[in-house]
Amino acid sequence: MTSQELENRLIEFASRIIDLAEALPKKPAAKHLGSQLLRSGTSPALNYGEARGAESSADFIHKLKVCLKELRETHICLRIIAKRNWFSETKLTSIISENNKLISIFVTSIKTSANNK
Repeated sequence: MTSQELENRLIEFASRIIDLAEALPKKPAAKHLGSQLLRSGTSPALNYGEARGAESSADFIHKLKVCLKELRETHICLRIIAKRNWFSETKLTSIISENNKLISIFVTSIKTSANNK
């Protein structure tokens, strides 16, 4: 996968996160989780854009780690939302799956970048 393809995938993921957050119920807990989900779920796309312009390999790895951290936070938030039964399991399955795939991509990318350093 090229860096442009990964960036596009992260942008698509962020768009799906926005749609999900906007569809949450208008309850205090859902609003709180929605705000958190918006921050953590859109952050990887933004931080990956910064990583592509990193000033050094150490800076690049650091920014990839920030992306990974945010994806892991998003995963927990999605699991909490799933536990609340605000959506059907089918609606959440594909976005949780994509989140897990992105986590795997970043874990591998960080290891590869560290080994090439």
